[in-house]
Amino acid sequence: MKLLIQRVNSADVSVNGDVVGKIRKGLCVFVGIAANDTLAVLEKMADKLIQLRIFEDDAGKMNLSLQDVGGQALLVSQFTLLADCSKGRRPAFVNAGDPVVAKELYQKFCQIVADKGIDIQTGVFAADMLVRIENDGPCTFWLDSEK
Repeated sequence: MKLLIQRVNSADVSVNGDVVGKIRKGLCVFVGIAANDTLAVLEKMADKLIQLRIFEDDAGKMNLSLQDVGGQALLVSQFTLLADCSKGRRPAFVNAGDPVVAKELYQKFCQIVADKGIDIQTGVFAADMLVRIENDGPCTFWLDSEK
């Protein structure tokens, strides 16, 4: 599983011109489900995501988590995070999860994050989406369950 995390002042995702998810201060998270992901991986990554201390405290230091600031999360599926670009010029997606299984795991991940008390919004799995982000910082982070 790979997560590309952006700290945002606001973010929204649209499908066919209709906004399907919108947040204020929080995290826009692009979620890539790998072929070997399990429920244990989802739990571990959800905990890491919501406890990652990437928001500034009163002293201006990154010392607060999404939970600490009461932020929201926009969770957007993105299989291209699993692209292998190491050979040739065309990305290979052999590490991406099967779409049927990946959809179930993505939805389960969203539920896990919500069950931990985070106000979430989502995109639409496998849809062509337009994501608008007002990145705060800019602050962008990469989480890989393999590392």
